[in-house]
Amino acid sequence: MRSMAQDTQHLQKRGGYWHCKRRVPARYSFFDEREFVRASLKTKSLDTAIERRDALIEADDHYWASVSGIDPAFQRTFQAYGLPHAIRSDNGVPFASPGLYGLSRLSVWWLRLGINIERIKPGHPQQNGRHERMHLTLKKETTKPVGQNILQQQARFDDFIEEFNTERPHEGLAMKTPLEAYRPSLRPYRGLPDLTYPFHDKDILVTACGRICMHRKKINISTVLAGQRLGIKEVEEGIWLTSFMNYDLGYIDLEQRTLQTIDNPFGTRLSPMS
Repeated sequence: MRSMAQDTQHLQKRGGYWHCKRRVPARYSFFDEREFVRASLKTKSLDTAIERRDALIEADDHYWASVSGIDPAFQRTFQAYGLPHAIRSDNGVPFASPGLYGLSRLSVWWLRLGINIERIKPGHPQQNGRHERMHLTLKKETTKPVGQNILQQQARFDDFIEEFNTERPHEGLAMKTPLEAYRPSLRPYRGLPDLTYPFHDKDILVTACGRICMHRKKINISTVLAGQRLGIKEVEEGIWLTSFMNYDLGYIDLEQRTLQTIDNPFGTRLSPMS
């Protein structure tokens, strides 16, 4: 049973009507610059106000999570094991998208954390061969046949993880087990660092709809960069170099109100597999 303090959390009464006032969580402040979210609940009934407040909180949480690109599973993994130097993936969702330079909200979040993104060439799964081989082994040993119910299937997965990581030697690891070869990351997860652009004229925020506003003109960038700050620098009259972190995205032509893209700064780059 909830306490009265929990029932009335974020609720304020003004003029006989209930209102909701909630502070924007710090982990989302990098793209939502409001200090508080305020909304009139348009009711004098406390019970109705609680229902509407709960619905608003759920909607806000969903919006923040979807726009930020922060994946809770990856967040827990990074908190437990630290940050990798790079993550290699194919070109599918959620690692990539058909949009600007193939970026996705997830890959943008990785970049913000200082993780290099490595994409294999389309149609070349051998470039991520170890991962593909693990998937093949996983399917063979845990899904043929499948468990009779979810609990049995999960038990098979758990047994596989234990054997794969701690008992089975791997040729690719000089006949060591993954547990023997594993070394913790020296890069702890501390959330997102601030973005600064000291060599640009100014920085500008990408709106939730993927645009920036310059000189009363709206320029489409990409929704995957919603909430991110870009650096802009005028290189010719009406022509602005546009950058995200240390990556140049292209040039904005104010007269045309467009971003002219350049060679993909996030193109295929694969580090040697150690």
